[in-house]
Amino acid sequence: MTTNIDTANVCCAALELSKTIWVCAFAVPGDSQTVVHKIKASDVDRLIGILYSSKAKAEHQLGRPLQIVLCYEVGYDGFWLARLLIARGIRTIVFDPASFLMPRRGRRAKTDRLDAEGMTRTLRTWLSGDREVARDVLIPSVEQEDAKRIERERKHLVEARVSIVGRIKGLLALHGIWLTGKRIGKGLRERLDTIRTGDGRPLAPFLRRDIERMLCHYDFVTQQIEEVLADRKKALADKSGRFPHAEKVQLLATLGAVGETTATVLVAEVFHRTFETRRHVASFVGLAPSPYASGETSRDRGISKAGTKLARQTLVELAWFWLRYQPNSKLSLWWHERFGGMGMRGRKVGIVALARKLVIALWRFVEEGVIPEGATLKV
Repeated sequence: MTTNIDTANVCCAALELSKTIWVCAFAVPGDSQTVVHKIKASDVDRLIGILYSSKAKAEHQLGRPLQIVLCYEVGYDGFWLARLLIARGIRTIVFDPASFLMPRRGRRAKTDRLDAEGMTRTLRTWLSGDREVARDVLIPSVEQEDAKRIERERKHLVEARVSIVGRIKGLLALHGIWLTGKRIGKGLRERLDTIRTGDGRPLAPFLRRDIERMLCHYDFVTQQIEEVLADRKKALADKSGRFPHAEKVQLLATLGAVGETTATVLVAEVFHRTFETRRHVASFVGLAPSPYASGETSRDRGISKAGTKLARQTLVELAWFWLRYQPNSKLSLWWHERFGGMGMRGRKVGIVALARKLVIALWRFVEEGVIPEGATLKV
């Protein structure tokens, strides 16, 4: 829980990061002027030297000890810099760039210098207790951040394999050859000699070589997927904490309809964090509603879509599986009563509502051991 501090003794620093240059703005308490420095990107020692020398100069001018609080926007550079600065004794706040309150004028001057100076003012206001001017982002540990790689890489590889399958099917369809199924059969490479086009010709030589190379690519990606799954199995069985909260994955997987892949995604992306209420859970995954009400206008703009897309997609997919494998649970009965009789659009809207209720129920299950009402465990 973040507490308010007295900013009268705080020097606020802000960083605008890019691949080549970092812009650092340093604001002394009680001084309207902000000193701006430009340094080479990733030159952390130079940055720390500027921060401490600026602090020492300010302490000499004001005649009292001061502390430094630095902030930057999460983005391309991620969290490595925050972890390094914290290890060096500098309190660091990472902000969500989409959360800043901005003026609504049509055109606004924007430079790295202006952005850095404005961020120092935002930081001072935020430290004083106004959390609405910007939202901070939880800085994950190296292990927590690395745990997300397993399922994100698997998803990337699966999408690559689907793309390869689609390209092979498309190339063959151009010549009147139709393949069924989501994957390429093992015998396709052997059948290339006997396959005939729609007008009875064998495959053209360059077309065949293209398909053969795609099949090699398909086999390579499939092998990588198997390696990722083996790494996941090994990490979940490792007791040294390589995968944080592996016990939550095992617990989630005991529920019917929840497989190891789904459980791993949800723990790595969502349930590794601590949430205060169910509203925080739904808001974090982007399944919370975003109503619009102004004057006589009132409408629902759908879900907020905050958080990671992978977690949201996984929860929606899980909601469909939940209806199939947990038909007697209270959540499934609620969905059938509320949305079962609607058309396809109503059912899709309802499945998102079910996903929101489901993530809250799963959160209670992993944190308090409360089994969703009517749900069954795997034997």
